[in-house]
Amino acid sequence: MKRRENGTGSSHEPTSREPVFSVTLKDCDVQTFHAGGKGGQNQNKRDTGVRIVHRASGAAGESREERSQLQNKKAAFRRMAETPKFRFWVERQLWKNPEPPEARAEKDMAPGNLLIMGRNEGKWKIID
Repeated sequence: MKRRENGTGSSHEPTSREPVFSVTLKDCDVQTFHAGGKGGQNQNKRDTGVRIVHRASGAAGESREERSQLQNKKAAFRRMAETPKFRFWVERQLWKNPEPPEARAEKDMAPGNLLIMGRNEGKWKIID
């Protein structure tokens, strides 16, 4: 197995599950609501229920079982990620760009692909 440098001077074995892209809460709409159920007054007065909708795929996950909004947020995100709609979207993203991230970065950062701009008299101009 080939060893690679990780930039800190130490090396590690390459893993078979390196992330190709990531999805965070910034990619989603997070909605909170009164959950009801266990938790009594805490549930009735606070928005502990959470619904998370992934904007790109339309997949949604919801949780209202826990007393804490943070725990419900984690559960809702997990449920959203497990939906068939989201999994289909992930598959489409992987097949859209089959080359490894390192190869894409190297190609995108090639000198011929870079555009350098600077301000001249208040307007942006291309610098040769």
